[in-house]
Amino acid sequence: QVQLVESGGGLVQAGGSLRLSCAASGGTFSSYARGWFRQAPGKEREFVGAISRSGDRTYYADAVKGRFTISRDSAKNTVYLQMNSLKPEDTAVYYCAATLAPTGVILTRGPQYHYWGQGTQVTVSS
Repeated sequence: QVQLVESGGGLVQAGGSLRLSCAASGGTFSSYARGWFRQAPGKEREFVGAISRSGDRTYYADAVKGRFTISRDSAKNTVYLQMNSLKPEDTAVYYCAATLAPTGVILTRGPQYHYWGQGTQVTVSS
C-alpha cells in the first residue's frame, strides 16, 4: 500500500515562494507517475502539474506554467513542487497523487490516480 505525505505548506505573501514535498512509502518509487492537484474553498479540485515515473517529462496547468516546477528525488522517494511568484489565487489545499504508469506517461486527471496524500494548506496573502 502506497502512502503519500505532503509537507511544506504555509502562509506566504504574494510574490513569495514555497516548496512542497511529497514523501512516498510502501511502493517502488520508480514505477509511479506523480501529480499535484489543488482545491480552493468552494471550488473543484484542479490539476496543477505532473511528472512521469522516470522524471523525464513534466506538464503544468496553464495557471501555473512558468511559476511552478515539479521534480523528483528517487533516493528520497520524494516529489517536490517548487512554487514561485505566488499569487493570492494560488491559495488552496495542495494534494500529491501517485499511480502505477508506463514510462513517459503524464496523467492530468484526478481519477487516473490511485493514491493520494492528506493535503497541505497554502495561503498566499495580498
